[in-house]
Amino acid sequence: MSEARPPFPPFDLDSAIAKVQAAEDAWNSRDPHRVSLAYTEDSVWRNRDQFITGRQAIVEFLTGKWERELDYVLRKSLWCFRENRIAVRFQYECRDREGQWWRSYGNELWEFDDSGLMRRREASINDVPISEAERRYFGPRPEGERGAGHDFPVR
Repeated sequence: MSEARPPFPPFDLDSAIAKVQAAEDAWNSRDPHRVSLAYTEDSVWRNRDQFITGRQAIVEFLTGKWERELDYVLRKSLWCFRENRIAVRFQYECRDREGQWWRSYGNELWEFDDSGLMRRREASINDVPISEAERRYFGPRPEGERGAGHDFPVR
């Protein structure tokens, strides 16, 4: 099982938090190939109004995303979990090529196979323009802000 991605379902609170933090860390790397390895070969996504199937399509999608969304930094927060499913809330900030900063708010529903790979991801996301002075996130989450009890504001 060379593609195993612990922690494995069924999730408990600690393993669900660890899975969410691992996803946040991978996405903050902005490395489409690294991120894609957390998904099954035939993983199915709905991301906003786009439908994506398979690792290669995930790599292509993420490559384009991070070419447009500069200085991208993400925070994820566990919402709930059950058996092989996890729901998260997230916020990320980035700027476009014209220099406009954005904060994106969203929810994701995840479903995992027995080896801990995500086979389904559904993301609903809304974007809000912000000024550079309104930014909250300036890099990956510091060690002291990991684990339970470190949520983020709704607005």
